[in-house]
Amino acid sequence: MDAVHNQNLHSDEQLAAEEAARVIFISGPSGAGRSTAIRALEDLGFEAIDNLPLSLLPRLLDGPPPARPLVLGTDPRNRDYSAQRLIDAVDTLAKDPNFLVSLVYLDCAPDILVRRFSETRRRHPLSPDDRPLIGIERELDLLAPIRARAGILIDTTELNVHDLRAEVQRWFAPTGQNLVLSIQSFSYKRGLPTGADMIFDCRFLRNPFWDAALRELNGRDEKVAAHIAEDPRFASFVEKVTDLVETLLPAYREEGKAHLTVAFGCTGGQHRSVAMAEKLASHLAEAGWHVSKRHREMERKK
Repeated sequence: MDAVHNQNLHSDEQLAAEEAARVIFISGPSGAGRSTAIRALEDLGFEAIDNLPLSLLPRLLDGPPPARPLVLGTDPRNRDYSAQRLIDAVDTLAKDPNFLVSLVYLDCAPDILVRRFSETRRRHPLSPDDRPLIGIERELDLLAPIRARAGILIDTTELNVHDLRAEVQRWFAPTGQNLVLSIQSFSYKRGLPTGADMIFDCRFLRNPFWDAALRELNGRDEKVAAHIAEDPRFASFVEKVTDLVETLLPAYREEGKAHLTVAFGCTGGQHRSVAMAEKLASHLAEAGWHVSKRHREMERKK
């Protein structure tokens, strides 16, 4: 009886998740590719609304959840725009079991944004009478809280239009297609990452912060990685985590999950968690999985 009850409960939960309305918020600086990403989602069957004033969001989502998945583009040019207001709207909607919410941030290096505006001869919306760089810097400053809050970050610096479309499709193609992995690092002092499916605590490992020669480096550096690897518990930890993740990934894919986030945390988010995230991401990529990496605290320093 218990087995039947648990099976039915699992079926009910799965059905509820399938019936939840998908809502994706897309933000990022002008020139990073938001319009391209939205069109890619439209091709996947999403209903798209770009430049939506946030004051209209409650009216849009009032009543029964939309029948089709929804993608909403947000833009600092809107008169009622506020990064905190957008974050509050996302957090409020995410608490509603009728909705499955994602906040996507399209990132891009400032010099590439300048080049893109130069090539298209467009004026930047936040500095129409000045150099594009002025507007780009203003916009990046406005968007910083959203970048830090986003559950999915796609760096378009080295992507062309076709690459970006493919990346969006890999993240949000209908379930049953390839599983996309996001491997992240973070600092416990700044809170858990939003939307992480699996979280591993690395704070028990040997800490490079206490070595003056390593303190200003990060977990990508070979010297830092070697220092952490000298911890007698490191090899066993890596082996067990890797084995667990590799055991679960095929099951998640068979279940129809489209993307999965694995996060590693440490005290400062600079050394141990970064090294572990890099190691797992490299291993999974070599094994043929589609992997993206994000180091949250290192991004804050840029």
